[in-house]
Amino acid sequence: MHRTRIKFCGITRPTDAEEAANAGADAIGLIFYTRSSRHVTIPQGREILRALPPMVSPVGLFVDASVQEILQTSGELNLRTVQLHGSERPDILASLVDLTIIKAIRCTAANLAALDSWKHAAGILLETAGTPEPGGSGVANDWALVASVLESSPSHPPLIAAGGLTPENVAQMMRRIRPWAVDVSTGIEESPGVKSIEKMRKFAAAVRAADS
Repeated sequence: MHRTRIKFCGITRPTDAEEAANAGADAIGLIFYTRSSRHVTIPQGREILRALPPMVSPVGLFVDASVQEILQTSGELNLRTVQLHGSERPDILASLVDLTIIKAIRCTAANLAALDSWKHAAGILLETAGTPEPGGSGVANDWALVASVLESSPSHPPLIAAGGLTPENVAQMMRRIRPWAVDVSTGIEESPGVKSIEKMRKFAAAVRAADS
C-alpha cells in the first residue's frame, strides 16, 4: 500500500514545527518569499529547524529567486530540498544539481499538458491557477481538470497535490488523483502563519484513513 506523504507548509514558529511532526508530517515548508504573509528569515528558519525532530524533512520555498539566493539560503540552513513557485524554467535544474527540486505549476490545461518539460524535477506540485500570489491561497484546485489531463498523460514526476485542501476534503481528492504527496497550509491554520494543532492532526488522520 502506498503511504501518501504529508507536507505542512508555511511554518513560521518553532512550536508549529514540533506539533507538525507530532501530528504525522513527513515534511514542513519554510517560505523565503518576502511578499508572503508566511515569510521567514534565515534566523527564524534556524529556530524552526532546531525544534524539528529527526526524520522530518524541511523544504525551502522560493519564488523567482536567483540561483545564488537559493544556494546561499539552502547552504546556511542545510536544506536539501527546495520548492520553486515562480516562473522558473527547466534549465534552472542544471544550476541546482546538488538539491532536490520540486516545481510548483499552476493547474491550467496548458501547464498540465507540459508536465514533461519538468521530467527531471524530483516532483511536481499542483497549485491552484488564477490566484494572485503563489501558494497558501486556500482556493480549491480544479481536480476534475487535473484528473482528465493526467488520464491522457500518465508519464510525469511524482505529483504533490495542493490547493484548498482541508481535513474535510483531502480524502476525496486523494481517491481521485492518487498523488504521491499532499501539501497544505491555509487548511490547517488558525490565521496566516499560525497553525492549528487540531487541524494538523485531523488532516493527517484523514490522509491515513484514505490510504487505508
